[in-house]
Amino acid sequence: MRENNTLDYYNLHTADFVNTTQNVDFHEIQELFLSFLPAKAKLLDFGCGSGRDTKYFIDNGYEVDAMDGSKELCKAATKYTGIQVRHMLFEDFNECNAYDGIWACASILHLSKSDLFRVFHKMNKALKENGIIYTSFKYGEFEGERNGRYFTDFTEDSLKEFILQIPQLQIKEIWTTGDVREGRGDERWLNILICKGKIS
Repeated sequence: MRENNTLDYYNLHTADFVNTTQNVDFHEIQELFLSFLPAKAKLLDFGCGSGRDTKYFIDNGYEVDAMDGSKELCKAATKYTGIQVRHMLFEDFNECNAYDGIWACASILHLSKSDLFRVFHKMNKALKENGIIYTSFKYGEFEGERNGRYFTDFTEDSLKEFILQIPQLQIKEIWTTGDVREGRGDERWLNILICKGKIS
């Protein structure tokens, strides 16, 4: 994310972004993610944005680390969640065997495919065996800057093909949804749950 304007966009539009995302009801997908994790699992909110999901997981008894590349979103999410959100780029993340689950909701979609490939390897390294990743992308084939931010979009086929390049990761579920934000239900999202290791 170093070579595009995405972080500048979020730093400049923090208040608007928080207002449109923080109170959105996302519990169905949050609960699906949690259903594959052990009790008291340790989670990473990887690109936490407004802190909505971090707070949900904390309020439900999970230990959560959170990080974001936007300094201003880190401030907002720290205030909202009550935990210190780390200011860090995805590319600088380097943990090993630390998390039962990594939640990357509408976050790593801002990476180019080459950066995304490297970051998926970092996520794999950071997961414990049988750990779970949830992430989401805009639905389509576009890659490039759109409305001031960089996006890499996927379809089911293109995302499956991409994940197959990382043999340690196995697709558990993949599905499409509409946008949950008010007035944007016609926008399509591609959601995926990925497991480290063999799927039982």
